[in-house]
Amino acid sequence: MVDVYLNSRYVGTVDDAKSFVEDVKDLRRKGTLADDVNVFTDVASNEVYIMCDEGRARRPLIIVRNGKPLLTDRHIKQLEDGEITWTDLVHQGVIEYLDAAEEENALVAYSDEFLTQDHTHLEITPGSISGVTAALVPYGNYNPSSRLIIGSKHQKQSLGFYAANFHLRMDMDANILHYPQMPLVKTKIHDVMNYHEHPSGQNLVVAIMCYDGYNMEDGVILNKGSIERGLARSTYFKPVAAEELRYSGGLVDEICVPDKEVKGFRTETDYRFLEGDGIVYPEAKVRDGDVIIGRTSPPRFLSGSDEYNLSAGTRRESSIVLKHGDRGVADFIVLSENDEGNRLVQVRLREERIPEIGDKFTSRHGQKGVMGIMVSQGDAPFSTSGVVPDLIFTPHGISSRMTLSHLIEIVGGKMAALQGRFVDGTLFEAEPEEKLREELLSLGMRDDGKEVFYDGRTGKRMLARIYVGNMYYLRLRHMVANKMQSRARGPIQLLTRQPTEGKAKEGGLRLGEMEKDTFIAHGASLLLKERFDADRVVLPVCDKSGLLGFYDARRGNRAISALYGENSEMSDIEMSYAFKLLLDEFRSIGIYAKLNLKDKY
Repeated sequence: MVDVYLNSRYVGTVDDAKSFVEDVKDLRRKGTLADDVNVFTDVASNEVYIMCDEGRARRPLIIVRNGKPLLTDRHIKQLEDGEITWTDLVHQGVIEYLDAAEEENALVAYSDEFLTQDHTHLEITPGSISGVTAALVPYGNYNPSSRLIIGSKHQKQSLGFYAANFHLRMDMDANILHYPQMPLVKTKIHDVMNYHEHPSGQNLVVAIMCYDGYNMEDGVILNKGSIERGLARSTYFKPVAAEELRYSGGLVDEICVPDKEVKGFRTETDYRFLEGDGIVYPEAKVRDGDVIIGRTSPPRFLSGSDEYNLSAGTRRESSIVLKHGDRGVADFIVLSENDEGNRLVQVRLREERIPEIGDKFTSRHGQKGVMGIMVSQGDAPFSTSGVVPDLIFTPHGISSRMTLSHLIEIVGGKMAALQGRFVDGTLFEAEPEEKLREELLSLGMRDDGKEVFYDGRTGKRMLARIYVGNMYYLRLRHMVANKMQSRARGPIQLLTRQPTEGKAKEGGLRLGEMEKDTFIAHGASLLLKERFDADRVVLPVCDKSGLLGFYDARRGNRAISALYGENSEMSDIEMSYAFKLLLDEFRSIGIYAKLNLKDKY
């Protein structure tokens, strides 16, 4: 007897599990049962599971009987002529959807030549083993799986043409690439998903070589001339919003240019970009500290007695000000209402982003890199035919990562550019490398993709031939302009008196335990002291008790001992404010933290 479970709930037993499972599958293929029913035999525990609940990942496969697929050439002809559809094939029992559990009982062949009598299903295409973004990587089957995954993840972070109505949208952190292109080496998925309508990269001339070590450790070198001609240039959009909130007692916010009577009024200069309605005018060039939307609010705390008070009429300033480090041009302004019916004002800022040192670039094969230097066109290496590369990639990135598809794409892209056609690099079905090399040879180039190069600075011929060709490169959204932060003096935390944390709060970079050790190892004692002076404090300490004292203002700011009063000598001791906090914590739980003072000299 075999136990049967329906959606993980016990429903009964059957005598013969094999015939029962076959009957369920036949009923599904005939259309008597719904096509989203899946059945799975667990031989180890002698149980049968039937699943028809939601949330299961299912994928289509061609059914195989007696070593032959049920999908015939006649079906394919009917599909091409439009006589039948995909759904008809599912209803006819030619194709069925399997979930992860039922696939455990199936033997799936990748293609026709691997079919045997034991096989139960056939893949519709070998490339269906991967997801959509992984299928966009050309020649992906020449890569280790880890690089293929990284390459597919990078495509999600690339800048491109994400939406045709971007100029009407208020998306947070949006980027638009100015001159996006379709890749020369593409896959069938690019055509299926209409990639030409939303491309996210550009075809560059890439040379694999070193240049004074500026592209070591995954760095890339870009041609300044190419950047000046518009390479990888993009625009960054960021919205800023304000609404007129309603408070109890009929009080409301008001979007306007604040009066001088308003509590917390800024300077006239801060409001210089506002028009009469309190909103910034279009195309205003603003930076951090400037008011974008002027707004006043009622006082924060209004007690019952204040209702008839004249001072209760004074409003407070609550304008929207650009945060530290933000800048841009007021690009688009929308006046509308939110869900509660309150007035809503949205201002979109735009900023042109020209590639600079520190910006991140990547190919579609997980070969990411940061721009190490921008080389002027005159100093860049050039080939015999006068071709100057847009990007110089390090040869050391290939050996350990084994991304052969990166190299094949360069040859394929070079041939595609010279021939004027696209190259198909679909997973498992790509144009063979030998064919690309033969075609390249017929075009008068070397079949191995190498060319003689000259140094742009000296004019001397390089000893080695350089591997060069066309490649689809992506610019990622991790730009140095968004991450760059620095500070000298600035805001501090109230509790510890140490600098604030994070870019938005004007924070600095933390110097921790390990950084401290490097200063000690170098003997840089003055630098160490300077860095640890952020929360320096001088406090009176009692020589007798070793406890912190205090200054008595009534006795001419004299230092007094907490334990002995005036009957003790007090010494001014320099310490970190965080350490003073620790001593206070100890005292609060009854621990006698005694400081044993000793003369320095």
